[in-house]
This record gives sequence, C-alpha cells and structure tokens, in this order.
Amino acid sequence: MGTVSESGVVDAVNKELFLGGKWTPASEGRTFAVTDPATGEVLCEVADATAADGMVALDAAVSAQESWAQCPPRERGEILRRSYEALMARQEELALLMTLEMGKPLAEARGEIAYAAEFFRWFAEEAVRIDGGYAVAPNGSGRFLVTKQPVGPSLLITPWNFPMAMGTRKIGPAVAAGCTMIVKPAAQTPLSMLALARILADAGLPDGVLSVLTTSDAGGVMEPLIRDGRARKLSFTGSTGVGRRLLEQCADKVLRTSMELGGNAPFLVFDDADLDDAVEGAMAAKMRNIGEACTAANRFYVQRGIADEFSRRLTERMSSLPIGRGTEDGVVVGPLIDEAAVDKVSALVADAAQRGADVLTGGATVDGPGNFYQPTVLTGVPTDARMADEEIFGPVAPITVFDTEEEALAAANDTEYGLVGYVYTSDVKRALRVSERLETGMVGLNQGVVSNPAAPFGGIKQSGLGREGGTVGIDEFLETKYVAVSL
Repeated sequence: MGTVSESGVVDAVNKELFLGGKWTPASEGRTFAVTDPATGEVLCEVADATAADGMVALDAAVSAQESWAQCPPRERGEILRRSYEALMARQEELALLMTLEMGKPLAEARGEIAYAAEFFRWFAEEAVRIDGGYAVAPNGSGRFLVTKQPVGPSLLITPWNFPMAMGTRKIGPAVAAGCTMIVKPAAQTPLSMLALARILADAGLPDGVLSVLTTSDAGGVMEPLIRDGRARKLSFTGSTGVGRRLLEQCADKVLRTSMELGGNAPFLVFDDADLDDAVEGAMAAKMRNIGEACTAANRFYVQRGIADEFSRRLTERMSSLPIGRGTEDGVVVGPLIDEAAVDKVSALVADAAQRGADVLTGGATVDGPGNFYQPTVLTGVPTDARMADEEIFGPVAPITVFDTEEEALAAANDTEYGLVGYVYTSDVKRALRVSERLETGMVGLNQGVVSNPAAPFGGIKQSGLGREGGTVGIDEFLETKYVAVSL
C-alpha cells in the first residue's frame, strides 16, 4: 500500500452522525473540534449529537432488533469476518488516524488496529457457537429446553485511550449475538469509531443495527437513552466514578450492565525473578499506550534484595525513551491525551516528592507545544502518597520496597480496585500462591501484557462487572431462556 497523508486520512472520514445506516448532521447543526494532542492543532470538526439525535438512533435500533435477531448466525459472522479483513487491509491509514487524534506512536497504533481486528475475527467464530441445552427433568415427567437469545438494543460507551479496540471488543460480540447497538465514542477520539462504522456498513451490516453518536455532551445524550427503557443493555469502559453514575441510571429500568472501570495494578517483583525479564515486563506493563491504560502497572513492589538493581535498570530504560509526536520515526513516548491529563500526572508526582519520594528520572513536563510528560521513575514512595491510591494514567513508575510475600500481597490488595496484577518470580509454588491470592480479575505471571481477544478481560471490586473477550464475552449480550416441556 502506498503512503498515506495526515490530511488525507482525516478528510476520508465522514464527520456526520451515523444514524440507522445513514450519515446525518447533528439536529441543531452543532459541531465540536477534534485536536491533535501532540500539537494542539485542530484536526477537524465533527457532528455534535443532541438528545434528540440519540432518540433517532434508539428508534432505529429498536425497529431493527427483531429482524436482526433472526439473521442467521453464519451471516452475522461473515459480516464480522469481512470487517476484520478490511481493518487489516487498511491498517496503515487507520493507525495514522488514531495517532493523530490520540497521540500514541504509530507502531503502537498499528498494533492496536491488529488487536482490534482480532476481536472481529474471534467473534465471527463465536457467532456460530451460541449453544443451548436439552435435558430430562429429574422426575422424568418432562424435558428442559435451554436457548440463548440476544439481550436486545445495546448502548456501548467507549474510551479515548484505545479508540478502535474498545469499539470492536463491544461491537464484535453484540453483532455475533444479534443485538442492535448505539455507540458513543469519547469526544477526544471520535474519528476512529466513525471510520469503523463505515467499514461495518461496507461489510454488509444492515441499516439500523449500528448507530454512532459523536457528542461533547455525553451525559445529556446518553442518560435519556438509558432511562427510556427500550435499550436493554449498557456496556461501558471508563472511569469508576462515571461507572457508578451509570449504574445508578441503569437501576431505574434494570438494564443489563457490563463495565470495565479503573485500575490500580500492582507489579510484584520477588528476589528470585529473572531480572532481565522483570524489567522488560515492567516496561511493557507501564509504558503501553504511554501509561494511559487501565491495565498499566500503577504500583511497583520490589523485594529488598534486588530493589536497587531493578530501580537502576528501569531508570536507565525509562530515561532513554525517545519523546515526540507519534508520527515521527523512532518515537516511543507520545503526548498525553490533553492538558488535564498532564496536570493530573504533574500533581501526583509533586505530591509524592513532597512526601519524601526520590525522583530518579523525569518528573517534569516537556517544553513546547503538545501534552508531553517525561517518563518518570520514583523510589521511596510512601503509602500515603496520592498515587498509591489513584490511577496515574501516565508514564510514571513508583517503586516501593518490600521484605516478605505477605507484606507484598497486603500492599497489592490494599485498594478498592481489582483489574489486573503482575507477578515476577521463578518459584512455581510462589507463583501459584500469589496469583490465587491477588484480588484481581486478571494476573500477568512473568509477562507484562495480559490482553488477548481469546481470553476473558475484566476486573473485580470497583474495577468492573462482567467480562469482555474469550468464550464468555458473547454471554454479556445474550439472555438464557428456559422452556419447560411436559410429556
């Protein structure tokens, strides 16, 4: 494929709302700006949906639900398969589009497009494996028939940090299950979702099955849809605070919910770990997506015997990372998503330093345009520092020393969150003990990346409800029906 230009990939995206299969301006003609976080420059304007536009989308989803549910599973799977192929064929242009709107380096953006496409491939295969059951009643007088049916019109809210993959992770199982859907992407990164809508339409997704609402007023548009009652499912990825509010809204009409919320991932390194592997894993767990990931390692606990060497090596690696606009060759660290993100990271680092932490590298913003922050390593971070409890969402690695396994586990579990934890050890017994006792939905055992479309993704405690991906991901969009048969 030939080279693609920045202006070309932006111009190629339809900037209107995708309502019931038609591209439509916002009802009041409103638009909002999409900016490049590396430069602060406006990339384009996109339609700014209103509550009225949301109702048009809901009407379309409700109208299309019955016929879509009757579409053969194989046909639904083939739509996803064609969409997978289109994503991979257009990987370069879609990666550039993502880098422009959210900042991650092109190499990572390419990786996300491939990751996003895999959800479509996975659920294309799951569409034809929706199963049921037949059983004899215990007293022999009847039979039990069990079937699974689509839950119905679904509301999908996706975040800015993985603007394509978080879309396919929700759309894939919804399509496979036979649910119509309305997607509300993050206001910072609407372009990837608009491009995805075009791909799905071109792949044969029927009109009304998917609508995309780009809006600067998420609450004003989505709350009426939740409280309307005709939508029967909400899937949300975002902060725990917003998730709590959405759960309260869903309670009114008892909507099915699945939520992937905030994280505060501990990264435990025991003194018997392979130190080279541990540092490599730490870089992957911390610096994926510039640290702007719910799975990012947020708290590093290192056993005393290797703490100094681990800190030295991690500092050496972090301090050598090239910083710049994600479109530039060799850049590893792009900008944070916006100025507010930079302010939060700066405040967390300053708080830790004021409480006695040592800054081994970084600890400052980068001069010039854009929302850049230096890769940072801190040691001696006290337990009362804000970053011990708050999700950093930036390129900052705070290191705390521990002595015993019990001490490490107590510190790791001392949080309201429970998405993922990381463990590095060469002791098989310890590996199993610690993995089982970590209060998280996922564990990276001697590896720094856990995400895989074929595995169940999700957390416990206040990190969420339900699972996405794997063989269970489609269940979030299915209802189980039992038919009692008398003989």
